[in-house]
Amino acid sequence: MFTFETSDPKEVRRFRIAQFNGRTATVRSTGSAITGHVRSIVENKSSMPAAWTITIIPEEPKPALSTRPMSRARSFMEDLC
Repeated sequence: MFTFETSDPKEVRRFRIAQFNGRTATVRSTGSAITGHVRSIVENKSSMPAAWTITIIPEEPKPALSTRPMSRARSFMEDLC
């Protein structure tokens, strides 16, 4: 799990939407990007200005597709030309 604190309300809103929709979110920290599902967002009520602690469960990066096979319709059309 990756936990960080932010005081940016726009960033918090983005993470709340990602959590609600079950989508992954990406945060950049010390030059690296961490992508994963948002587990929790907790407001720190004692801080001024407002601050939130966000916990993300990192997700394994998906392997990039090297080449995609050509569809039948496309290969058929190229054969005609």
